[in-house]
Amino acid sequence: MSESAQNSGGGTVEYIQHHLTNICVGDCDPITHKASGFMSLHLDTIFFSFALAALIILVSARLGKNLNADKPGGFQNFVEMIVDFVAQQVRDTFPGHNPLIAPLALTIFVWVWLMNFMDLIPVDLLPLIGSFLGITYLKVVPTTDLNTTMAMSLTVFALILYYNFKVKGAAAYGKSFLFHPFGKFLMPINIVMTAIEELAKPLSLGLRLFGNMFAGELVFLLIALIGGSAAIGFGLFFILPLQALLDLGWLIFHILVITLQAFIFMVLSIVYLGMAHTEAEEH
Repeated sequence: MSESAQNSGGGTVEYIQHHLTNICVGDCDPITHKASGFMSLHLDTIFFSFALAALIILVSARLGKNLNADKPGGFQNFVEMIVDFVAQQVRDTFPGHNPLIAPLALTIFVWVWLMNFMDLIPVDLLPLIGSFLGITYLKVVPTTDLNTTMAMSLTVFALILYYNFKVKGAAAYGKSFLFHPFGKFLMPINIVMTAIEELAKPLSLGLRLFGNMFAGELVFLLIALIGGSAAIGFGLFFILPLQALLDLGWLIFHILVITLQAFIFMVLSIVYLGMAHTEAEEH
C-alpha cells in the first residue's frame, strides 16, 4: 500500500478514494476532484482508452504487412484463432449478413479485453510512476469509469436505432411501440413497456461491464491494503505471504472475469443488432 495510502492520510478510505479518482479537468469539484458538471474530462480514461486503441491499430497494421499464409507464426495463429472465434459467434447469433457486424464485434472484444486487462497491473505501480511525474491522481482501468462503458453502449445503441429504421422502416418500428407486447387496445402501456425494453439495452451493456470491473478493482485494492497493514505490524512474515497468495488467486480468477465481460459485451451487441434486423417480422 504503500506510499499512495500514506500520502493521502494513511487511512483505508483515503487510499481507496485516491485510487478511484480520475484526473479531472474542466468542471470539476476542487475538493473531491470529481466531475461536477457536463463540461469535464477524465484525462486518464481518455489517454488509456486511446492508447490501447492505437496499440490495436499498430499491431494489426504490422501483422497485416507480415502475413504468411504458408508458414504462419505463433502470433498470427493466435490472432487468427481470435478472429475465427468472433466470426463463429457472429454466425451463430446474427441473422443474415451485414459486413459491419463481424469487424465491430472483433473490435469490441479486443478493445474491451485490453481495457479490462489494465486491472491486472499492480494497483500502486502506475499511480506511483505518475506521482514521480507530478500526477496526483491516476485511474488506469478505463472500464471502471462509467463514462467509458456507457459511451460504448450508447454507440452500440445508436447503431441499433439506425438499423431499426433502416431495415424495418420508420412506420414498422413505430408500430412495435404501439402494438407490442399487448396489442392495439393497450397502446399507452405498450409504448411504456417497449421504451423500457429499448432503454434497457444500453443500460444492461454499460452497467454490467462497469459494475463487474469496478468490483474487481476494489478487491485488488483491498488485497493491497493487507500488505500495507502488515508493514506496520508484527504479522509481516505471515500477512505478506497471505497477501501474495490472495493476489495471485484473484489475479488468475480475474483473467476469466475480464475475458467473460468482454465476451458478454460483444455477444449482447451482436444479439441486439440482430434483433434490429429481425424483430419487425415477429410483430
